[in-house]
Amino acid sequence: MMLIDTHAHIHDKAFAGDRDAVVQRMHDAGVTSAVTVGCDMADTQRALETAREYGIYASAGIHPHEAKDAPADLAAAFDAFLRDERAIALGETGLDYYYDHSPRDAQQRVLRAHIELARQCGKPVIFHHRDAYDDFIAILREEWREGMRGIIHCFTGDPSQAQTYTREFGLYLGIGGVVTFKTAQQVRDAVQSVGIERLVLETDCPYLAPVPHRGQRNEPAYVTATAAKVSELLGISAEAVAERTTANARTVFGL
Repeated sequence: MMLIDTHAHIHDKAFAGDRDAVVQRMHDAGVTSAVTVGCDMADTQRALETAREYGIYASAGIHPHEAKDAPADLAAAFDAFLRDERAIALGETGLDYYYDHSPRDAQQRVLRAHIELARQCGKPVIFHHRDAYDDFIAILREEWREGMRGIIHCFTGDPSQAQTYTREFGLYLGIGGVVTFKTAQQVRDAVQSVGIERLVLETDCPYLAPVPHRGQRNEPAYVTATAAKVSELLGISAEAVAERTTANARTVFGL
């Protein structure tokens, strides 16, 4: 099987002591590549450096937690990053009203700036959303355009939200370890309602390790456990899950 981890933080300090081994285990597990995701300016620089070193990919983004410190001119700030062939996406960006580490107006402004830049440069967007569905959808309806590409990272919504994201906006759902959690029945219902056509797989490592690794540091190799759960939910082979989610990842990222 060939899999792609569409959302990881391999550049995170959690992997400082054994990053080489983590990447080797990733390849040994059949995970051919990963996107290591930037969350502020310095973090994006680390992500890109890691992507270059390990032959994977990176994204350039300002997480909603960091929106209060976002550069005023996002396009100018990200220009050098986005010229690099390893930088294949914008984000993660979005709204997080659960923690509210940045004022909501700042989060909304930075989200709009990412979408505007995506329209200009043709890159896909990796979205982070938590407890802000109504405002998030309202902004998408104002800013999103047909033909744009993106992923709802760490999708944890219900089937109705899944249908809105995929049908109205043509987005893909990033399915990670949460789908294996006992408490995540609505996510499993959503996966079944959408089907494999609009799913990509992710770890969000070092966070949210899937069962049977829950409670451990997550890593890209563990995306195989998520693939196995999706295979079970949809009643298709693990090979079919790998083939289609990898094709979906290549489509959304333009690989």
